[in-house]
Amino acid sequence: MDLTRASFGRCVRRVAWAVAGVLIFILALWLLREGASGLSPLMDHLQVSGLVNTLGFGWLMAYVVLSGSPVAAISLTLFGGQLLSGVEAFAMITGSRLGASFIVLFVGFIYWLRGKQRVSSVSIGILSLLVTATIYLPAMVLGYLALNSHWLEGLQIGGGLQMTSFLAAIYDPIVDLLANRLHLPSFLIFLLGIGTLLAAFKVFDQALPEIDPNSTRFSRITELVYRPIFMVLMGAGITFITLSVSVSISLLVPLAVKGYVRRENIIPYIMGANVTTFIDTLLAALLIPQPPGQPSAFMIVLTEMLSVAAISIVALALNYSLYQRAIERVLELILHDNRTLAVFVGLIFVIPIILLLL
Repeated sequence: MDLTRASFGRCVRRVAWAVAGVLIFILALWLLREGASGLSPLMDHLQVSGLVNTLGFGWLMAYVVLSGSPVAAISLTLFGGQLLSGVEAFAMITGSRLGASFIVLFVGFIYWLRGKQRVSSVSIGILSLLVTATIYLPAMVLGYLALNSHWLEGLQIGGGLQMTSFLAAIYDPIVDLLANRLHLPSFLIFLLGIGTLLAAFKVFDQALPEIDPNSTRFSRITELVYRPIFMVLMGAGITFITLSVSVSISLLVPLAVKGYVRRENIIPYIMGANVTTFIDTLLAALLIPQPPGQPSAFMIVLTEMLSVAAISIVALALNYSLYQRAIERVLELILHDNRTLAVFVGLIFVIPIILLLL
């Protein structure tokens, strides 16, 4: 009886945290949308425009906030504030996901510093970066064509305007208090929105079920890890639950260190995680107003999600063994010694800076 009451209490607390996280998340979107105009001088100074610039901008911002999801949400608010076009928001979301992969590499370095094997600890993060880059960059080309050719217009979901009107009655007074009564500058409201967004994800983390990769129950799944389709579904499922590709892939680091999973098992897992990581961004897109002459925010995120899924399916279906061997060869080259690893780490910081400055 006591165990049942404790389980029920934990369930109620998780639901309460989840509801609070959603409410704070929506408030963050409202603040970001109101303060987006304050970011215009900065973007003009950095000359952030076009597909390449916004790709690098999103990539670097993910490094700064150590997460991809907040940056993806910020890109939608910049789009709603007409500071980015639909294609530019699409590219910035892609960059945010490339930057998010660095978090997994960072976790691997922590394990390495704690005395774990260098190859096992760091390889997950490098694999995440390699798989994400080789899937997302072709998907960006496919998505660019889809947006410009209006391939997915028939998949638009209605009802966003009614939902936005309902939420506006709740959140507009808060934004009005900050902007018109307290006279906070737009840029400060935008920074407040970023802080609120990070707080929302922190609150929502409290609602997540605890997944211990070192537990006996979790390690039993190792009997199925040699099936690529199972690993795709597993990666998609865990990311859907945690709403963070960084969290779901980082769970593999201790498993790899203990030898429960091998490199070839991890690649399809990352593919699945990279598809469902857009769920929270897709929901946020329903709250973003559609600028004149642009696709809806929902369509932008849906195009990104379907493009990544399509390229992943092609890689799995056509010649997965060739793709796997190519990724593993590059990984072995990077891990050859500390010098090549240092060059790789340097490149993943230099490349987005170059993209931003082009």
